[in-house]
Amino acid sequence: MSSSSPYYLKGSPLNVRLNSVIGWLARHGLSLAGTAEMSVPGRKSGRMQRIPVNPHTHDGVRYLVSARGHSQWVRNMRAAGGGELRVGRTVRAFTAVELPDAERLPVLRTYLEKWGWEVNQYFDGVTAKSSDAEIIACAPDHPVFRITVKN
Repeated sequence: MSSSSPYYLKGSPLNVRLNSVIGWLARHGLSLAGTAEMSVPGRKSGRMQRIPVNPHTHDGVRYLVSARGHSQWVRNMRAAGGGELRVGRTVRAFTAVELPDAERLPVLRTYLEKWGWEVNQYFDGVTAKSSDAEIIACAPDHPVFRITVKN
């Protein structure tokens, strides 16, 4: 990856396999620690792309954080402005607005507190206990979307 490319850490074959299992479980009604399966329309194909996600609540507001960086789902979300979250038969449509880098600090810190056991490896040494400056420095590499579930 060149220094001008947005940060993205591709999953290992094991990560890809585990994600498919976690997505399958969510699709069939078993949420592990709050995971859900997200569907977002592909920006080129228009077909729904599915991926397991860790919806995160901070101060009563729900967010999606891309631990691996500027992934395909992030690019699709930017184009679509929303998608669906599924756990079993419960499907909730949502809209999404990306937070500017400067507003990500409190969400990233609480996300790392809750999900760090799973995602710290993608944050290049930054953890929930890192300084504000360290988390702010990594914020551009980890898109955050505020989501609003439609009724």
